[in-house]
Amino acid sequence: MKNTLILICVVLFSTLISAQNQEDKAKAKIALLSKLIKNAEKEGIDVLKERTTIRTAEIFLKFAKWDEKNVEENTKAFKLVPSFKNEALKLAEELADFERKDVNLMLDKSINDLELVLAGKKIRKPSPKVDWTKVTVDNDQLTYNNRPVFLADYTWKPNTKELNEYHGNQDGFFITPTYVIKEDGSINPNRINALRTKSDGSLGFIFMNHKGVPNWSKDKFGPNFSMREDTYTAYDIDNPGARYIQEKLLEGVIPEMAGKKYTQLGYMLCNEPHFYTYKDSKRKKLPWASGGVSQFTIDKFKVWLKNKHTSIESLNSTWETNFTSFDNVQIEIPIDISLKGKPIWFDWTSFNMDRVTDWYTFLKNEVVKHDPAANVHIKIMPNLWTENKRVHGIDLEALTDLSGIIGNDSGADHTLIWGKPHEWEKHYAFEWRELCMGFDFMKSVSPNKINFNSELHYLSTVRSRNLYLDPMYARASFWLAHSFGMTASQIWYWPREADGSISKKAKNDKGYAGSNNQQPRVTNEVATTLIDLNSNAEEIMSMQRQRKPIRLFYSKTSAINKNEHMDDLFELYEALTFEGTPLGFVTENIIKKQDDNNWDVVLVYKTPFVTNDEVNALQVYLDNGGTVIVDDKSLLNNEYGKSVSSLKESKGTIIKLNAISKIKEKALSILKEKNLLSEVSISETNAIGTKGCIWKVVKNEAGNNVLSAVNVGKSDATLKIELKGESNIICKDLIDGIEVSSSPTLKPHEVYFIEIIEK
Repeated sequence: MKNTLILICVVLFSTLISAQNQEDKAKAKIALLSKLIKNAEKEGIDVLKERTTIRTAEIFLKFAKWDEKNVEENTKAFKLVPSFKNEALKLAEELADFERKDVNLMLDKSINDLELVLAGKKIRKPSPKVDWTKVTVDNDQLTYNNRPVFLADYTWKPNTKELNEYHGNQDGFFITPTYVIKEDGSINPNRINALRTKSDGSLGFIFMNHKGVPNWSKDKFGPNFSMREDTYTAYDIDNPGARYIQEKLLEGVIPEMAGKKYTQLGYMLCNEPHFYTYKDSKRKKLPWASGGVSQFTIDKFKVWLKNKHTSIESLNSTWETNFTSFDNVQIEIPIDISLKGKPIWFDWTSFNMDRVTDWYTFLKNEVVKHDPAANVHIKIMPNLWTENKRVHGIDLEALTDLSGIIGNDSGADHTLIWGKPHEWEKHYAFEWRELCMGFDFMKSVSPNKINFNSELHYLSTVRSRNLYLDPMYARASFWLAHSFGMTASQIWYWPREADGSISKKAKNDKGYAGSNNQQPRVTNEVATTLIDLNSNAEEIMSMQRQRKPIRLFYSKTSAINKNEHMDDLFELYEALTFEGTPLGFVTENIIKKQDDNNWDVVLVYKTPFVTNDEVNALQVYLDNGGTVIVDDKSLLNNEYGKSVSSLKESKGTIIKLNAISKIKEKALSILKEKNLLSEVSISETNAIGTKGCIWKVVKNEAGNNVLSAVNVGKSDATLKIELKGESNIICKDLIDGIEVSSSPTLKPHEVYFIEIIEK
């Protein structure tokens, strides 16, 4: 017993000494870095990165002290996560030491980098320390000091100078239906006073919450007014009471907000909307977030059916039913998934999207009524589009088109901590489908709008987490997202108070343990990546604005009727992604609304179901001289399974191909014939055997090619970079300002950002 106590004391003493040593080391390195900063400033060297790193170090040393004293609370947090549960106590006991060691590694890198800059071995571009109060929204970019900038902050981050100076200074306001405290539309006076005393603030957005309704509304609008309370819209949007409350709420608060800086990132009409209305009769319980609807919705559906089918005879013929009138139409909701592919499934799923779009159109109109200059956006989960399900009510195209700002909460998985292995894990270091494909679609719909990811889930999600996450991943995912269109983000998340304690919101949150607030280097890498992006903002904006000559045809009809339509579409998208040519999408509405000179070829792949209007849009494109590559499995039937008219070449060209390899080859050859391929070519070799480097090329002001490459593959990738017609080239790293190889080997998650210069 005595020996055991002695051993415990020795271990505790050793831990204490280690902690003191690690903290002392960090403080000494902060002092050294501070001296180097002064030397660099004397020479006119930009030191925003180093000042950011010092602040990150100070923040996390404070966090480590709290973690050291609160092992029990951290143990509880780790126990909430199944993959951490068995080692919860060990992880909690080691957390403070891990954070301090991580801080030291971060400082070592920062010191080494600045020493190289001071020695002239690296050359650094200046980057703006952005004043969020002076940023403006200009079409598709944020502007500061007459240059584009990219911004990031964190959900739940405390509003302190220490945290806001280098890690985001986003502003905003929260509104919710419960602020309407009386039936006559009276608004909570405390909230009105808060708005009237709030300063113009800095760039931010308005969070429109829908999780609850006023108590008086339940009596006035019926006991079923509150519904779907496990989702982010916990009331019936088709009940007239929903519109009444929102009219009163927005009439009361928006005049107090209009024109303020903290509204310039837009009024967020909803957080993660989803209206799943299906069941699976083979399962005992409803699928996630699914539920029924009210009689108001069913009545609305009957009107929709009458407008769609015009006569009850037509509906009966299509549905194979015998209703006597539209008033007598019956449908069981939640609808059973076994009906997928049948006319009744298509009609309900389409209507569900239309009624939701109609709701957000109403909300937008109410906002603009009281703030004519307002932009709106919706925090849409892009996986509702990139994945296969369509019975959730979200029409990403219609809602993106409706919004003045592209809204989303794009995510990327890197380390799955529960569930079966996913297909992407065979070849890739992280799942980039939602990020890249989702952004390419939204930017195809709305190319001239900023893209605001108001709940960025690249660092962690409930199911994707890694306490020892490689900081290079943070750089890779943020770099990729910005080159694909992201302008600003609010990162998930900052679940600590300023003193390091776990915030009340995160006390029982499964997402806290193993997230970025325990990862100094990851958090700092995000900040320094934004600094590098802003140093090269013009080139990144050029990548966002690149013409998308190859367009994949997206049919909502096939997405509704087919089980795995988006998997099929991604198969083609994936094959083309690694060729250095920007990709986009077209739909019926994009073809109708946009100039078809914006693209050169449309690919139609495994899209058997299309409406007559979709076929007609493609035909108009052909009539205008367009080129369509289509396979034998596409454009066969309408939404109800009846055959549709075939496309005719007219002035255009129809090319029939089935194999993805042939489609890709032909599409690229069409661009080559038009001299539209990049002057830069890249060949890649790696251990996986499938390409893993996503790359883009633009021209800079000097007329040189600028290449951005991100290795999303699982293995090292060796590239051979060539410039058409030039055997001798110089590759200059644009982050470090030094000459680098034209045959680099990139590690997984590595970013390669270079200027290619002819010798």
